[in-house]
Amino acid sequence: MTQVKNICCIGAGYVGGPTCAVIAYKCPDIKVTIVDVNATRIAAWNSERLPIYEPGLDEIVFARRNKNLFFSTEVEEAVNEADLIFVSVNTPTKKTGVGAGYAADLAYVESATRGIADVAKSSKIVVEKSTVPCRTAESMRTILEANSSDDIRFDILSNPEFLAEGTAVNDLLYPDRVLIGALQTPEGLKAQKALVEVYAHWVPIERIITTNLWSSELSKLAANALLAQRISSVNALSAICEATGADIDEVAYACGRDSRIGPKFLKASVGFGGSCFQKDILNLVYLSEQLNLPEVAAYWKQVVDLNEYQKKRFVSRIIKTLFNTITNKRIALLGFAFKKDTGDTRESAAITLCKNFIQENAKVRIYDPKVSPEQIYMDLSEPGIVDNTKEVKKHITITSSAYEAADNTDAIVIATEWDEFKTLDYEKIYDRMNKPAFIFDGRLILDASKLRNIGFRVHTIGRPAI
Repeated sequence: MTQVKNICCIGAGYVGGPTCAVIAYKCPDIKVTIVDVNATRIAAWNSERLPIYEPGLDEIVFARRNKNLFFSTEVEEAVNEADLIFVSVNTPTKKTGVGAGYAADLAYVESATRGIADVAKSSKIVVEKSTVPCRTAESMRTILEANSSDDIRFDILSNPEFLAEGTAVNDLLYPDRVLIGALQTPEGLKAQKALVEVYAHWVPIERIITTNLWSSELSKLAANALLAQRISSVNALSAICEATGADIDEVAYACGRDSRIGPKFLKASVGFGGSCFQKDILNLVYLSEQLNLPEVAAYWKQVVDLNEYQKKRFVSRIIKTLFNTITNKRIALLGFAFKKDTGDTRESAAITLCKNFIQENAKVRIYDPKVSPEQIYMDLSEPGIVDNTKEVKKHITITSSAYEAADNTDAIVIATEWDEFKTLDYEKIYDRMNKPAFIFDGRLILDASKLRNIGFRVHTIGRPAI
């Protein structure tokens, strides 16, 4: 096989949907079909309101949908038609059993792989797109090779995604690099070349990195671990800044000007979230333990522990500032997504904040411009958070604007760095709050001096209280 003409993507989520939409947009000569067993999700992809919010995604999907980009629940048909199949299914951290809390649950990956083996009537290139532990391809290869024949062969590639939510479309259109790992056999290298030619439609060839299969798998975990490590490092420094009088923004800027360090991922906050960082680091911890490297495991585990510490420290500062109790006090939580420009709430720091506020019997009013009330209630009703929606609704009110959320409250907490929160009329908000009126900026986005001039008592993460 030297040229790919038909692509199938199994999984219509945050990775598969945008990735294959951009491939269809940039490769009009290739038919791209994204399949999922979730009929509701596929219906949303075929509607005017897509199930995922990403800046620029709507335009790309609408430009190619029903031309060379299709969304379907007909998995078997799409698999059979395809030359190349992306496996882009969820790989959550295991909640029970061996490796619970650390290892990735590969049940969906195995199910998709067995599904391909069961229905394929011709040779296929199968591509790992999901974030997976190192050497997952070995199990996929075992399953597929057990089902191969003289007429049907399967070649496996690793093509991890390096997308940041909120900028995913731009990351796909102008990637720093595309990584493609393959078995170092003539057949594996031939399959690798076929996928290189797909990306070469728009990605400069010098940005397409080809490696062996295992290097590609580990590179994804390593990249996220190193980025999360930077965040936890600057968050650890933010605690020192608050205690000494230093300003974390000034410290980060000074360090970031060192060309050996650079400025990216040195923004202090209430903590990192999202679907990848925590999951991938825990995966790396589990891998290290399985390889009998306890010191390495402990090192990476501390990155996650520091992230949890940062959230607890922020909550403690809020409670201490509000006269050591928030019982029956009204708190406006601005932002629920784990970062701006996305509706994704996975591992969002806001969930942990709400859990603590509810345990302290506060009344919380939440506003986020892109997260639905249903998603918020679902996140807060997860086992270990509050356990039931009825109890959540006793403490939580979801509002349609930041002004409504802040009305008649004792404190405002900035949990997501939405640009909208920088331009609010804070004089109007101040007039309608209980006094003294407090603001806790967990994202370093507000002008504290202006807010103090209005009358607010401002507390910013990484800066001492005034």
